[in-house]
Amino acid sequence: MDLTVLALVFALGLRHGLDADHLAAIDGLSRLRPSPWNGLLFALGHGGVVTLLAVLAGQLLSGFDLEWLSPWLFLLLAAVNLYRLLRPGAHTHPKLPNLGPLALGIVLAVGFETSSQLAALSLSSQVGPLWLGAAFTVGMMCSDGVDGLLASRIQQAQGQRAAAASRAMGWLVVLVSLGFALSDFAHVELEAVALPLGLALFAALVGLRWWALRAPRARAAA
Repeated sequence: MDLTVLALVFALGLRHGLDADHLAAIDGLSRLRPSPWNGLLFALGHGGVVTLLAVLAGQLLSGFDLEWLSPWLFLLLAAVNLYRLLRPGAHTHPKLPNLGPLALGIVLAVGFETSSQLAALSLSSQVGPLWLGAAFTVGMMCSDGVDGLLASRIQQAQGQRAAAASRAMGWLVVLVSLGFALSDFAHVELEAVALPLGLALFAALVGLRWWALRAPRARAAA
């Protein structure tokens, strides 16, 4: 087994997990149903499709195209989050994860073929497909898992700053999701900006989380 290739596949999964469509989907799901498992389940569903493609060399899914569904999913995500922003109500805090993030990860993996995903699949001849899928999935779980954890904690935090941080992240989710949906409808390719936009979203989430928790700690220290 070539550990160098596995390390490269892991890095591709880590990078793929920071794509803006991943973060928008996970953060949007966290606003609807806060759970620290959202990012991990999304990455598992997404990685499962990559593993299947590597094992079957794309033969099984060659005629199974769900790309048409992706913009509608992002449009629905934007609409539901916009509704929650304009009509805030009681938030649910389930103790167990559901299969929504897993299913969304599967659908988006079939509908989108980004450069990092294709680059990982191109290495299937150099390493076992199951190992390739596992390394790619673990990489995505690291980035998407952290994003899901931070997003759920913002939703579950108390206080005015936490509420403001939640609203700010909600508006970002609406704008990014709407942008992906409209670009798909217009057949505009956004892959070149997916990683920079994803990194900006991730930085915004970390910054909002830090900002939301900083004030209570400062008052407690005083």
